[in-house]
Amino acid sequence: MTTVLDAENKIAGRLATSISRRLKDGEEVRIVNAEKAVLSGNKEEIFADYKRKYERGSRDFGPHYPKRPDKVLKRIIRGMLPDNGGGADLLSNVKTYLGTPRRFEDDVEVPDTKEGDDLRNKNYVKLGEVSKHVGWTPKGDI
Repeated sequence: MTTVLDAENKIAGRLATSISRRLKDGEEVRIVNAEKAVLSGNKEEIFADYKRKYERGSRDFGPHYPKRPDKVLKRIIRGMLPDNGGGADLLSNVKTYLGTPRRFEDDVEVPDTKEGDDLRNKNYVKLGEVSKHVGWTPKGDI
């Protein structure tokens, strides 16, 4: 079973937890609007943290941290999966997308919101802004 979820205005950690549960139940998950997912907290601290994570490693010499928001969201989801070997298989059932591809427009679900998932009174920054801060250049109208 394939589920298409909209990440717009959803807290990335809560979304990742929900997705990891779905993966463990055997679902395939497609996530659209990954650049519109949010990270809660102080904007300057988030920018500094992600800049440090990105600059720490490279593709050749460990730990690589991606720039693109869809890849960052997938990396966050990876952190919610088990390390005992089964996590890599589960992660292969996740696809993340910038924007909403036309083939998914009719199938998009809004994930269940939990108490405390309300963004009106919180400090937050969108994943796309964080990615731009570490050097990602969006292509097109994203």
